[in-house]
Amino acid sequence: MLLDGGRAAAIAIDYPLEVADVVAAADKAVESNFGFFGYAEVKLEQPLDWHYDPIAHVRWPAMSASRIDHRTFAGDPKWIWELNRLQHLPWLAEAWLFTGDRKYSTAAFDQLDSWIVQNPPGIGIAWRGAFEAGVRAISVAVALQGLRDSPDLTTERFCRVVRMLAQSARRCWQYRSRYSSANNHLVGELAGLATSAILFPDVAPLARWKTPALRALALEATKQILPDGAGAEQAVGYQIFTTELLLTVTSLVALHGNRPPSEIVDALDRSATFLAALVGDGDPAPRYGDDDEGFALRLGAEPLRTVRDHLGAVAAVTGNAIAHEAGRATLSSAWLRAAHPDRSTARPGVGAGSFIAPHGGLAVLRARQRRLTMDVGPLGYLSPAAHGHADALAVTLSVDGEELIGDPGTASYYGHPDWRTAHRGSRTHATVCIDGLDQSVIGGPFLWRRHAQVRVRSVDLSNGIVDAEHDGYMRLPEPVVHRRCLIAPPTRRAVLVVDLITGRGSHEMRTSWPLPPELDVSATGGEHVVSRGGTPVLQILHGATGEPVRDEVRGEGMLGWWSRRLESREPSWLVGAHCVGEAPAVLVTVLNPLGARDERVSNLEVALDGRRIVARWREGEAEIVVDVDTIASVRPPS
Repeated sequence: MLLDGGRAAAIAIDYPLEVADVVAAADKAVESNFGFFGYAEVKLEQPLDWHYDPIAHVRWPAMSASRIDHRTFAGDPKWIWELNRLQHLPWLAEAWLFTGDRKYSTAAFDQLDSWIVQNPPGIGIAWRGAFEAGVRAISVAVALQGLRDSPDLTTERFCRVVRMLAQSARRCWQYRSRYSSANNHLVGELAGLATSAILFPDVAPLARWKTPALRALALEATKQILPDGAGAEQAVGYQIFTTELLLTVTSLVALHGNRPPSEIVDALDRSATFLAALVGDGDPAPRYGDDDEGFALRLGAEPLRTVRDHLGAVAAVTGNAIAHEAGRATLSSAWLRAAHPDRSTARPGVGAGSFIAPHGGLAVLRARQRRLTMDVGPLGYLSPAAHGHADALAVTLSVDGEELIGDPGTASYYGHPDWRTAHRGSRTHATVCIDGLDQSVIGGPFLWRRHAQVRVRSVDLSNGIVDAEHDGYMRLPEPVVHRRCLIAPPTRRAVLVVDLITGRGSHEMRTSWPLPPELDVSATGGEHVVSRGGTPVLQILHGATGEPVRDEVRGEGMLGWWSRRLESREPSWLVGAHCVGEAPAVLVTVLNPLGARDERVSNLEVALDGRRIVARWREGEAEIVVDVDTIASVRPPS
């Protein structure tokens, strides 16, 4: 069993602080205190009303789930879904095992009783979609196993909960996501079904779905974790969520003495190897794409799962040495370690150097304690690309493990539709926006009608060069192509970003560089100087073949915001430059990290002579010239 009394005693000795945190979280659940996303924590009245949303002060209707339109109802469905996923039940089961205090098991079963009474199968928002049934089933099934020795578990209660799990499994299989909607939702549905079938093999309705669910999960593992280890949804948060659903099932299969499907174990290993290479020895976690803070199974009390937390959990189950090296031990990894096989499945990784993930479309350049990334991948997974952002060719920069230019985050799903639109758009990301339009065309909150297609022209990792373009603005009446060349020679501090706009007509062209909230900005002439705590850390110089106009905005309208958690945001600087002119046109940005010596660059000049681009600036006493001949045969400055 995953949650076991003997194992709990050993874990309590090794992880006393983490155990105390889980017991504290269980105490809140006993008192009906719940907090999700960036919303304030609330105390619900007892007995619990599982349909009431105290944030919006609305009650979701107790009617057929298929008739509830969660997109137009007054409340935020994400909040009520989170409550009804019952992911606090494993905390109550753990607290019962850690302390022996019956109040935790009593609360768990009292809440389960009321939930089952108020939520008959197919009735209410909690049953809106098989995905919710699947994710909830994981928590209920694992918690029930952890509470198996509680005096509160009667035969009647056991039968009632297992019947609910069987109904959930039936819905997960019958109404599973298919075709264009078969993203992480399908994995969640199959994982919930498989978890119930593994933990309750003697229940006939569950047992017959175990083999087809594992087979289908194995297939999805090959699709949703790409050959290079990147997530197909182009969203790090969803890559972690999807792989942890696979990880949960893998650990349960192994705990029951069986061999997990090799396709799933391989997917876990290649995903972990990719993520470990991305965070390296001390780089910040990536943030691209959507992130709804989803957990497959909450065994620790942490509100968010970090990449390093995730890697520690993967290492505990698969024995991946690369994940172990980059990961962090948590309460989750301690529970999951029981499924660790006797072999290491570690694969050769790229370490903490430069690399490109050709399928996921991410280039990483490392040198001089800096990490640069450039997005050269697709918009997202399948035709809706539901969780991708219009951030083609976006660049991020971190130095000495501190983020200087990053991704502004997700902000919102349903609570603030205007935030949702802005944070998916091109203007808020570190790329180029033409005529104020997104590169890809939004069709709805989780749908893109037209995808910008990226073409990688060349990559030279040894010289620090990435050259790519996208066709997102070919839809304009006077179409143009955006081509970006990132030039980051390992031997130099300054990084050059060249944006070439080719095509027809006059256009407004605008670069954006989103900065984390803790950074401040001063601006003069054609440059921004970024500081942290009063110390300059980055100089940004702007140039163009036209007349560049410097931009800086912080917390105004929909621009200049940073989101650390869903349904929350805080002001942050968004800087850049824009110009209006005829295509072809060139915008050039010099990103110059500043150290203790504060070595500034100056006198940036840009010229376009036919198909030849020349960028020139001064570093100290030296004049640097980069001749970018159509950006096809780039040579770094010596």
